[in-house]
Amino acid sequence: QVQLVESGGGLVQPGGSLRLSCVASGSIFRVNAMGWFRQAPGKQRELVAHITSDGTTNYVDSVKGRFTISRDNAKNTVYLQMNSLKPEDTAVYYCNAEIYPTGRPTMSYFWGQGTQVTVSS
Repeated sequence: QVQLVESGGGLVQPGGSLRLSCVASGSIFRVNAMGWFRQAPGKQRELVAHITSDGTTNYVDSVKGRFTISRDNAKNTVYLQMNSLKPEDTAVYYCNAEIYPTGRPTMSYFWGQGTQVTVSS
């Protein structure tokens, strides 16, 4: 079975940086699009950044110019470099991927467990 494992979350001061990583492992034939979502207390989950299989990226307006999503296809890994962090970036960040499992003809969506990012002085 496919698993997504996230790492890199933690506590950081305003203006600081964090780099989140998400590794997809298991019986994987192909990984298509990957992305990062976040959910702050009392708010709906939102898409933060998205990257397609050909490297095209999109970001929510609030993080443009500060966050960068990238991927390493050889490692089935997606990253989120977060710079100039603000308190309003505080949330649980979730990794998502569109994956074709080995031996199956259909694509499925998979989610990581979530990693806490707290921006506070």
